[in-house]
Amino acid sequence: MRKTYRFTCIVCPLGCAIEVDLDDGKVVEVKGHTCPRGEEWAIQEVTDPKRIIMSVVPVEDGILPTVSVKTVEPVPKEKIPELMKFLSGLRLRAPLKIGDVVAEWDGIKIVVTRAA
Repeated sequence: MRKTYRFTCIVCPLGCAIEVDLDDGKVVEVKGHTCPRGEEWAIQEVTDPKRIIMSVVPVEDGILPTVSVKTVEPVPKEKIPELMKFLSGLRLRAPLKIGDVVAEWDGIKIVVTRAA
């Protein structure tokens, strides 16, 4: 069965309107992209979508009660709820600086994105 997905590309500022046609789960055509990066992104978006995840976690002895964190690598979309549950149990202690690795989940590092 053939299915078409339509996206606005987010890889560069052009915002190309990309269409990806799948037939039985296999990519058969990609059109509307201006660059190879857009084509690659669109294919991944329909076959194995991933996201960089950002959140906040509690921090003790910090200037503010929470600190922002993010994954260093993209996380498969279907695993995001599991990651968020992990992050909800995380508690940090100041001092922290930007880039500090504060945890690892499923082989993916979690880093601080502001000082605390």
